[in-house]
Formats: sequence, C-alpha cells, structure tokens
Amino acid sequence: MTGTDVQKEAEDSGPSGYAAARLRLLTEETRSGPPRRAALAELTDDWLTGLFAAGAEGLRGASLVAVGGYGRGELSPRSDLDLLLLHDGSDTKAVAALADRLWYPVWDLGLDLDHSVRTPAEARKTAGEDLKVQLGLLDARHIAGDLGLTASLRTAVLADWRNQAPKRLPELQELCAERAERQGELQYLLEPDLKEARGGLRDATALRAVAASWLADAPREGLADARRRLLDVRDALHLATGRATDRLALQEQDQVAAELGLLDADTLLRQVYEAARLVSYASDVTWREVGRVLRSRAVRPRLRAMLGGGRALGGGKPTAERSPLAEGVVEQDGEVVLARTARPERDPVLPLRAAAAAAQAGLPLSLHAVRRLAATVRPVPTPWPAEAREQLVTLLGSGRPTIEVWEALEAEGLITRLLPDWERVRCRPQRNAVHLWTVDRHLIETAVRASEFTRRVSRPDLLLVAALLHDIGKGWPGDHSVAGEIIAKDVAARIGFDRHDVTVIATLVRHHLLLIDTATRRDLEDPATVRSVAEAVGSQGTLELLHALTEADALATGPAAWSSWRGSLVADLVQRVAAVLAGDVPDDPEEAAPTAEQERLALEAAATGSPVLALRAQTEPPAGQEPSGDPEPLGVELLIAVPDQPGVLPAVAGVLAMHRLTVRTAELRSLHLPDGVDGSVLLLDWRVAAEYGSLPQAARLRSDLVRALDGSLDIAGRLAERDAAYPRRRGVVAPAARVSVHPAASRLATVIEVRSQDAPGLLFRIGRALEDASVRVRSAHVSTLGANAVDAFYVTGPEGAPLPGDEAASVARKLEETLRG
Repeated sequence: MTGTDVQKEAEDSGPSGYAAARLRLLTEETRSGPPRRAALAELTDDWLTGLFAAGAEGLRGASLVAVGGYGRGELSPRSDLDLLLLHDGSDTKAVAALADRLWYPVWDLGLDLDHSVRTPAEARKTAGEDLKVQLGLLDARHIAGDLGLTASLRTAVLADWRNQAPKRLPELQELCAERAERQGELQYLLEPDLKEARGGLRDATALRAVAASWLADAPREGLADARRRLLDVRDALHLATGRATDRLALQEQDQVAAELGLLDADTLLRQVYEAARLVSYASDVTWREVGRVLRSRAVRPRLRAMLGGGRALGGGKPTAERSPLAEGVVEQDGEVVLARTARPERDPVLPLRAAAAAAQAGLPLSLHAVRRLAATVRPVPTPWPAEAREQLVTLLGSGRPTIEVWEALEAEGLITRLLPDWERVRCRPQRNAVHLWTVDRHLIETAVRASEFTRRVSRPDLLLVAALLHDIGKGWPGDHSVAGEIIAKDVAARIGFDRHDVTVIATLVRHHLLLIDTATRRDLEDPATVRSVAEAVGSQGTLELLHALTEADALATGPAAWSSWRGSLVADLVQRVAAVLAGDVPDDPEEAAPTAEQERLALEAAATGSPVLALRAQTEPPAGQEPSGDPEPLGVELLIAVPDQPGVLPAVAGVLAMHRLTVRTAELRSLHLPDGVDGSVLLLDWRVAAEYGSLPQAARLRSDLVRALDGSLDIAGRLAERDAAYPRRRGVVAPAARVSVHPAASRLATVIEVRSQDAPGLLFRIGRALEDASVRVRSAHVSTLGANAVDAFYVTGPEGAPLPGDEAASVARKLEETLRG
C-alpha cells in the first residue's frame, strides 16, 4: 500500500481508519527513519485536518497549530501530539466546542496529547513567562484553519525571541545545565535517556533555538546526522517496547539494535555515544560563542565612550587583544587561537603545542583553530621529535582542562591521526556498573587523576602516558592487559621514548591491575606473594609509578573502585615489595669525562676569569634510539663554563628566564682541570628552547650573565616587572611543590629533590633559595617532563661535607615554602 493509499484510508474511515493506517505505516519494513517520521506527521496532519473541518464549520478566526517535535515533523511511534488551538477571541464558545471535537478523538485512540487553547496575545504572554512554551512555539507549523492567524503568530514569536535573546539565552543555558546535572551525559551512560541527558535530543533542539535567535550558531557539520541517529534509535525503542519511553534500558538494547539492523547492543551504544558526543561538543562551542557575543555587547557601549565612537586609531575596527601563549599560539577573547604567523602546514607539532598551551592556561581551543589544524597540519614524524612528546605530556598533566581540550581535538579527528590506536577505544562502552565512563573517557580521566600524583614519582611523563594507555587493549580480543602491553610498546616507541622508557610504560600497562588484585585477593604475609610482585615490577622506580597509576585508575573508574581500606592494602603491599627491591639504591652519579669542547671552554673560563658559553643545535637521538631519516632538532644545547663562585645557578637560570628561554634539561657539575691549571670551573650543560620567537645571540646571553654574576643586573627586579606587566593566567591548579631529602642517595653530598610545576623563573627561585640557605650546589640534574619539573641537587655545606640531617630537613622545608608561596 502506498503513502497515498494510507492517507486515503485514514480520511475515509475516521478515527478507526487513522488507527489502522498508522499501524500499517509503523509496521512497514520498507520505511523507517526520517521518511517514516515525515509520513506519520503527514498522516496525522490529514486526520486532524478532517476533524478540524468537521468541527469548525462556520467558525472563522481559528487555526490548529503543531508545536514542539510534532511541529518539526519528528513524530516517533509513541510521540505525544503537541497542539495549539489558536483563535482570535471572537467566539470562545464555538472554539471550546471545537476543542472537544479535536481532543477527545485523540484521547480515544490512547495517544498522548499536550494541548492548549489560546489567542495570539495569550500565546505570546505565556511564552514570555514560560521558556519551554516559547521553545515549542519556535517550531510552530500550520495544520488547518486560518493560515494568516498562524503565520502572524509565528512571525511575532520569532521577533520576540530575537529581541529577548540576550535575556532568554542565558536562561536556556541554565536550563540545559540543570538537566545535564540531573540526567548525566548521554555519551557515557549505560542506560541513557536519549532526550533529556546531556548531548541528547533536548540539547539538539536548544541549538536550533540559539540559531533562531541570530545571536550565534552551532557548528553544523554532522549535527543533522547526529540528531537523525538519535531519533532513529528512539523510534526503534518505541517499537521494541510499545511505550513512549526515551530511556534505553539494558534489557532492551539488543532488541533495539536488531530493529536498526545493527550487530549488537555495543554497536548500538557506540553509535549513540558518537552522536551524543557531537551534540555535546556543538553545545559547548555554541554556548561559548553566546557568552562571547553577550560580553561583547555589554562592553561595546563603554568602549564607544572611551574611544570616542568606538573606532580604533586610523579609523579601523577595534581589534581584540592577542596575548602570546606559545610559539604560533595566542589567547584572544577568552579562547586559544593560532597566531597570524602560524603555519600549520609547516609545523606538525602545532596541534599538540596549541592544546598544551590551552590546557595549561585553562582556556578552550577555538573551533576555527582546531578546524584549521585538522585541515592543514602535516603528520608528526615517526618517532616524534622531543617537543611533540613533551607537549603531549604537558597536555596530559594539565588536570581538568585537559578534558575539554582533548574533546575539541577528538571532534575534528586529530586524536586518531596522532594516535591511530585510539580509534578502537573511542566511544567504546564498558558494561560494568563500577565504571562511570566509556573506555576513551576513562583513559583521559585516569590521566587527569594521575596529574595529581606527579609529585609522588620521579618520572611523571611515564606515569601520564601509561595512564593514557593502560586500557588501550580493551579494543582488542583477549586479556586487555596483554594486548595493551603490545600496543603500548608500539605507541611509546612511536612518540619517541627510548628503549628503557618503552619497557617501563609497557610494564605499567601489562601490570596496571597487579597491585589492586594482589592486595585485595592474596595473602600479603606470604613471602612468595610479595616476591612475585617484585619480580613483575622489577625496580623501585617502576613500583613507584605503578602505585600512582593504580590509585589514579581506581579513582577514574568510579567511587566504588577505591576506598581508604583498598588504599591501605595497596600501600602495605607496596611497602613490602619496596623492601624486597631495597638493594636497588642509587649511588653517586658517575662523573663522565668532559668532551673536547667542554674542556676547551673550561680552560678559557679559567684563563679569562669570566664565563664562556656556546650554543648549538642538538640533533642526536636520545640514548638507545636509532636515528631515522633526516635528524630532527631536539632543542638547543647551551654549554657554559664559569669560574667556581657563589651564585652561579641562580644567575644562569635568571638570565635564561629573562630571555624567555625554557630549560628542558640541565646538568651542573664541577670540572677537574688539567694539572698545572689553577682554579676550579663549573660546567653547565643545558638544553633550552625559546618560549616563542627566536633564540637570543650567545654574546647577549654572556653579557647579561657577566652582569648577573657581578651584581649589576637585578634579575629578580626585572622578572618581577615583567610578571607585573604580564600577569600569569590562573589556568591549571597544579599539585603543590614537594621537596624531599634522600640521605642514602650519595656518600659525598646531600641530595635534595624538587618536584614542582614548571614555570618561568622556577630554577632561578630554587637556586636563589639554596644560596640564601648558605649551601653549595656540588651538582644539579634538572629535567622538565611536560609541565613537571623534577630536579635533584647534590648540595654540601660551606666546608664541602654533606649536611647534617636536621639542617638538610630545614633547607628542604624552607625551599618548599618558597615554592609554595
């Protein structure tokens, strides 16, 4: 039977004919999705038109209007009918009788009905008082009666909406936020509400309302398909259950999947999650744009008054202030955008650099920037250059802001281009009541949790990457830990870690459940249990990382996965395993023989009595990593030889901070000069990079260093002036700095370790604090791992002996107070 035949049957047979035609339409296997919804709306229109014509004979100034979902023509099998009987108020008795002739047949068929009878003035007044009514009227569609009456109401409602948008849109945003708080996020729920949850059909409708305001618009690409997919799932859910429900319950998911021709319930959920993720991201971008426009409108009158009419110098438009964040990346109008000089097609690290800068600043990446990057950037070389790896670690270690930035990259396909293995876990459901998130979201949540523990471990970069990869094997058959170990090895090597670090990451992924399973299921008094864990872990450093990863993983799973009891059991196991591994204690660092260049600089410094330095590009791959193709620059190596004297560390660090140079790694040691050469020389071998722009000339650095050492350059004052002129953004709330003493780490010096958030001038502050404490830095080993600084200082008293225990503790405590102040 054709659509025309169905409609004719409905017209010929009245309510019973409509019911039969409706049933026939809903059971047709050849028609589903948008065609069936449109046909059902058309069939219902024709039936209601007949009812209206029969009941409105002789009545003028009345019309029947579909609103809400019915107004959009989106009738699912068990959708209610949203109807407005509109009239001009001239014959209220006849209108009441007409309403009875319309509503009762609908009720008689058992259909849900949301109805009202109003004049245009009453409809506009109610809309002004009730946002939900106004949203429904935005989709008003004429069915029968006086077309002019309906058209004039539509025009007036749209005009009201646009005029009141600055007031009503914040109200709509708050409504969406409250609903999300109650219903959760559709893209993660095992039994989601397709309509009410965040990223569902209500949010998609809200985006239509924002677009109708002409104030802002949603990213349109893929949005219509996402909405259609959610509606298709709701249609199948209605047919499978026979009820007007929007909740996709577990027991009905297989049937709904079969109705849609999908493989299984997991495939169904993954499609739902993908659609919801797109709607959620579009909502985030849209509401951000709404806020920007409303702030701009609020500021504009004041700006006009200040600028004498609002025109910039030279008669052009006022331009938003752009503040640099990193090379090729700036902040503008509360978002992170690409600098005008940025060239994504020549800079493969730019997406990671922009993402890390945005997350560190606690700012969103602009939609335009992400789309430009997705369209133009070239692939990162394999293995990744050092900067790319460091920017990934910085992004992962940025805490909560990481999530929004990661989702922005994922929305434009950049994550799977950087990490192809991510595709298997993207939007993958976890059918476990303990888990709150999909696999991919759980991995990011684990990295966020791990960022809180970066002060507990000596290699925060390995912790953060292992957190990102620990469940990567869940996209493959078999034990996900075994599969994950293989994938993690490949990923870690591709992003540029050396062989040792690759092994550690793979071990963490393979055994990420070892501590919690052993602590809660095995006898910790049995030495064999502890020995087996020690054998699997292998070293104190890996144990330290595994402990932090275990807690981060559990906290990211959900409240049922971690407790103080579980934490105490794991801590007890870790203590026992550490005792077994206690023989792995570091001794004094071996002093490598100086290179010919280092010895030449040292001799020149000793002869001249002043600092000597050299800058050169560092292109050699890290130890244990084979070179591949053309060498990629890994940074700039800065070699400095300085006659031994107080204040060298803070002077060098301060000069570099003044010139906006970031210290990636730093070694400071005393160099033994050949026989016959008087004096002692400190050698500093550092890898540095410009925050943005080009490196300063070596002569300029040397000149400033000479002044810093003789006291004529006020570094502290210069840095304070710059910080006052360019106050740092609040951005990420990093874990507090941690300073600890390792008395057993060296026989000849006291080892003080600092774990802190990297920041401009950090090494200068540490060096000055150590100088103020009257300790001598015998050697220093500084590494910046993403946004984390892990620095070890071998210090002695003025006479060259290790510090007494209480004095070392006092120095560490004062240094920690300095860094936290």
